[in-house]
Amino acid sequence: MFRIRRVYDNTLPIDRDAITQVQEILARQFSGLSRKDIDSLPAKLLNPLKYQFRTLLFVADDQRHRVKGFALVNYAPDLNFSYLDFLSVQPSKNAGGIGGALYERVRDEAKNLKVCGIFMECLPDEAALCRDKETLKQNKARLRFYERYGAVPIDNTAYATPLKEGDDCPPYLVFDRLGITKLPSREAARKIVLAILTRKYGKACPAGYIEMVVDSFSDDPIRLRPLRYIKTEPEGVKKVFSLEQRIALVINDKHDIHHVNERGYVEAPVRIRSILKGIDRTDFFEPHPARHFQDHYIKQVHDPKFVEYLRRVCANVEPGKSVYPYVFPIRNATRPPKELPVRAGYYCIDTFTPLNSNAYVAARGAVDCALTSASLLFEGYRITYALVRPPGHHAERKVFGGFCYFNSAAVAAHFLSRHGKVAVLDIDYHHGNGTQDIFYDRADVLTVSIHGHPSFAYPYFVGFADEKGEGPGYNYNKNYPMPEKLDGAGYRQVLERAVKRIRAFSPRFLVISLGYDPAKNDPTGTWNLEAADFFQNGLMLGRLNLPILVVQEGGYRTKSLGTNAHSFFKGLWEGMHRP
Repeated sequence: MFRIRRVYDNTLPIDRDAITQVQEILARQFSGLSRKDIDSLPAKLLNPLKYQFRTLLFVADDQRHRVKGFALVNYAPDLNFSYLDFLSVQPSKNAGGIGGALYERVRDEAKNLKVCGIFMECLPDEAALCRDKETLKQNKARLRFYERYGAVPIDNTAYATPLKEGDDCPPYLVFDRLGITKLPSREAARKIVLAILTRKYGKACPAGYIEMVVDSFSDDPIRLRPLRYIKTEPEGVKKVFSLEQRIALVINDKHDIHHVNERGYVEAPVRIRSILKGIDRTDFFEPHPARHFQDHYIKQVHDPKFVEYLRRVCANVEPGKSVYPYVFPIRNATRPPKELPVRAGYYCIDTFTPLNSNAYVAARGAVDCALTSASLLFEGYRITYALVRPPGHHAERKVFGGFCYFNSAAVAAHFLSRHGKVAVLDIDYHHGNGTQDIFYDRADVLTVSIHGHPSFAYPYFVGFADEKGEGPGYNYNKNYPMPEKLDGAGYRQVLERAVKRIRAFSPRFLVISLGYDPAKNDPTGTWNLEAADFFQNGLMLGRLNLPILVVQEGGYRTKSLGTNAHSFFKGLWEGMHRP
């Protein structure tokens, strides 16, 4: 078994290991390739401007992350073409289908990029150009493979001219038109060939060689060699879902056990069902079960005494009953009362967040979902979604409230921060006071929140623009408190500013605390965002091109939840995967 996934850079351990394995295959199977070229692969992935190509690396690996094959593609957006540099499969008994799957992934990506086609070099299948019979046999097999897809040599050119007189096996320039009727013009072909020869080979070509080859492209449009091996119609471009194109979905299966059937309690289980109904209309979600993580991950973010209190008080509440805070320690917060229900106000910021026998279990399950989703980013996914109840962004280091008990997004962000800087963007209608509190003095986690102004929106006493962090965290907390009336266009203006701040921070991961309560007619909000606005917001965030963990927060208008969820994730996916 194998899976296909794209490797974007060498920042994650799984990708560093994959790149190392690819380099080993290159050294072993392509003896003519210099060590300098092999060692430059990580730099090519990270710095397309220097190398004049955007380098795309696709690997086929197994569950133990052993690379079975890879495809290395150069994409030139300035000339709108792709160049297949290498496609290689490890020789083994179970290698069947890997080469085809990799090439189909390359073709699918080329179609997404809307290029004119894929160019590549293939050694010749004519005895006059290749003297070694065994090599000639291999060349024919390779060209037969590509002919299945309609990829054939370009005819009537001097591309297959040896760099040195007497050299054997000069390559053809092969072209895969991807089913596109119109072929490249002579002018376009000459520009593309010039780019291939200068960017790929540079000074290795003798004087005048490049000009001679470029000028030999005289047909307008280019002419392709007729099919030689395949009698059937070439295969069309197939939709291929490699791992980075899937959104890993982790749902809290205990999200409904703490529900309170009381009037006005809008944080209801139907929210999850409504969201699921909406995202089920897409075909890029891949469900994963939640894994259990130890308590110390929570206690690294929340005060251990608070965590233990929450566990004990919930365990002692009579099943079917709920406790609400009603006494708060304004005068003396240092001596909590002995009775656990009375002590609720010592750890809470409001009077409407209930404690019951299942609240701790549900909140604990939400954290497991967020941590599972975060860990899946290390497996090659680019977007993961923790669809959880209860929400968490109002839970501070030492207190709960706003229907939130543990701050799942903050726990996950801290977990990710072991591998690089993290930006947490809160796009719930209400301020992410808990996330701000937890990371307020840290410079490695940027916290950004777009929310209703505290003068009229919960949690009221926090979320002002002048709250910028403290100590090492100064200027690493950014609040955008917005007016009571706001439409989608106005929201995008401030989101653009938030995105600019995140780009300047240059994080390795983005955690999105996602609320659908900016939606029109949400019972807890005052803004007017519609489905098209959620799509545009997702599109902007996807274009950050970062590994993204989305953690569900609020959103309470069940009639529009599904539609808005579908729109947001469609935008997020397209922003990351479409040019």
